[in-house]
Amino acid sequence: MFKKFRFYLKNEKKSITSTQPKQKVDCISHTIHTDLDSNMKIVKERLGTNDDIVFREFQGFVLKPIKIFICYMSGLVDDKYIGHNILKPLMEANFTNEHMLEPFENVLQIVKDNILNVSSLNEIKSMQDALYGVLSGQTVVFIHGCSAALSIETQGFESRSVTEPDTEVTVRGPREGFTENIEVNTALIRRKIINPNLTFEKLTLGKETHTKIRIGYIKGVANPKVIEEVKERLKRIELDSILESGYIEQLIEDHPYSLFATIGNSEKPDLVAAKMLEGRVAILCNGTPFVLTVPHLFIENIQVSEDHYSRPYLSSLMRLLRIVSLFLTINIPAIYVALTSYHQAMIPSILVTKIASAEEKVPFPVILEVIMIGVAFELLREAGIRMPRAVGSATTIVGTLIIGQAAVEAGFLSAPIVIIMAFTGISGMVIPPLNDIIVFSRLVLVFLAGVLGFYGILIGSILFIAHMTSLQSFGSPYLAPLAPTIWGDWKDVIIRAPLQLTKKKP
Repeated sequence: MFKKFRFYLKNEKKSITSTQPKQKVDCISHTIHTDLDSNMKIVKERLGTNDDIVFREFQGFVLKPIKIFICYMSGLVDDKYIGHNILKPLMEANFTNEHMLEPFENVLQIVKDNILNVSSLNEIKSMQDALYGVLSGQTVVFIHGCSAALSIETQGFESRSVTEPDTEVTVRGPREGFTENIEVNTALIRRKIINPNLTFEKLTLGKETHTKIRIGYIKGVANPKVIEEVKERLKRIELDSILESGYIEQLIEDHPYSLFATIGNSEKPDLVAAKMLEGRVAILCNGTPFVLTVPHLFIENIQVSEDHYSRPYLSSLMRLLRIVSLFLTINIPAIYVALTSYHQAMIPSILVTKIASAEEKVPFPVILEVIMIGVAFELLREAGIRMPRAVGSATTIVGTLIIGQAAVEAGFLSAPIVIIMAFTGISGMVIPPLNDIIVFSRLVLVFLAGVLGFYGILIGSILFIAHMTSLQSFGSPYLAPLAPTIWGDWKDVIIRAPLQLTKKKP
């Protein structure tokens, strides 16, 4: 059912994320002592050199005056919450005689049940758990005489607010996008799907970063085999750091060396929610607004969430235009090279004359012209992305106009080539998710067209389609429902049928 996936990280002696020799990390195997001073000594030895770690020792009142020690990281916590819900209750605790009769061993339980005004806390018995809790924004409370500590959720750091994503702009539909906070992202999905079967399972990846991961799916809708396969692949990851969901995407995909991505990603909660309702599994990573979804099919790159928010006629037309744009942006340069180099008889005589007169002044062959202007276009596009927004758009426009006109006047490029590549670039912008595939496949077809003409284009197209047909994404054929053909799902592939006809899940 599922193809076995090789993880080259397993049994690897050296980390692939570090160029330095692997250093031994001290294993914190200490359990929490009943002696408060011993616990304070261990914590300060491990974290005392950090200026942003706050240590607070005070006299509390739990059954009787008792020493208490709390530790948290400034900047990751809400100081007012700690003062009002932790420090104040512990310092001002007042018990009746009934509580005073409780044995001293029950102090920790009394603090949990009767004193702290917090919504989420856990009892921990390992010093390693205590230190990781402090570093992740929790407040850890040590009480003298207790062999366990309390870890309290007090995160309150600054984060980016929910805004419209720049990568997936829509005219009609929700404008909210994921943020870098995984808790906010899970909440955004839960706001879309109010269902008790919606499940998020916790996972931690990265030996050094301990990045929070969430696996989201809907019980009864998602395939249990896909869920188990996702969990298994994630657990096999052995990296020192996971800083973005792109790390995970590259390490769990079925075909890591293929040009075609078999794992989807999105910044829009409504789009991820829609895919989960169709049976897909979402993978959320803390620190990034991009959420992964599996299985991922090729046809999803042509579809946008706005297709289902508008009437089916316009949505179907736009979807057809995207498919045509994909064909044009990949094939137009190769077709131009093949026509001008090998198949001039297929061009109208008037057009042949104009192309010949334009190419007569250029000292380079047509295939080299296409490659040169393609590289220039990619450089301008990259410059427009990396430059500040106020300068980026101006850089792209000015660079395109000035460089293109100057190159034609100087005789380095012909005017038809500039027009062809400009139309090619515009067509490629219609489908941003496929940009990396478009660039490489366009280059391959141009080279084959320069060597074999139309036969080269045909051979390259057949090889690409055959390769796509062989791909799978977590057990699902990559080209489904086109290959293999699933007629029932064609209602939402090339065209978008009315919602009344698409009630059945794909």
